[in-house]
Amino acid sequence: METEVIKLLGFWSSPFVFRVEWALKLKGVEFEYIEEDIFNKTNRLLELNPVHKKVPVFVHDQKVIAESFVIIEYIDETWTQNPLLPQDPYQRAMARFWARFAEEKLMDAAWTSIWSKGEQKERAEKETIEALEKIEEQLKGKKYFGVDDKIGYLDISIGWISYWLPIWGEVGSIEILDPKKFPGITAWKTRFLDHPVIRDSLPPRDKMLEYFHKRSQEWYSRFGLSGK
Repeated sequence: METEVIKLLGFWSSPFVFRVEWALKLKGVEFEYIEEDIFNKTNRLLELNPVHKKVPVFVHDQKVIAESFVIIEYIDETWTQNPLLPQDPYQRAMARFWARFAEEKLMDAAWTSIWSKGEQKERAEKETIEALEKIEEQLKGKKYFGVDDKIGYLDISIGWISYWLPIWGEVGSIEILDPKKFPGITAWKTRFLDHPVIRDSLPPRDKMLEYFHKRSQEWYSRFGLSGK
């Protein structure tokens, strides 16, 4: 029997890539990871993902799939052990809804709050806090966002909140995750980061800080703002 060809093309600091990696590891699926330089894209990446030209890109035998949410659902449906999405249709719909909410409402606002200034920064910080308040409500005393108090689709979809968001806050000199204001998320963050699959795959924090400091300065320059 031929061995399946399973590859994941990614970039070391991308939260989108990590959510796919976490899904594979939680499923116990072995794969080959291929690091890509997103600032100097290879022909391989451009050929495999000609539409968006971004990572992650997932290759399963001859099938190529892009976009992290799409990849995770493909993984969940292909390898049925340790299901990530809830079995109940309504719960499944809600998991997808809140994953998109965090992507569209929280991630953009949080990133903007790092590099912007003045009124734009204040507005972005306000939007970030409002989005986190909505997410805090979804925990309602639960250990994880997934069903049966287990890590599931929504946990890994918004897992970047646990590690990337505090780093972004440090880069932007703002406290985003106030433990008193967000006790549920804070407790979830600790449990999530302590899970072996998550803990053993995180990129070095000092390297992340250096990288995102550099990225924030690039955004300052792009929008004609002075550096910190």
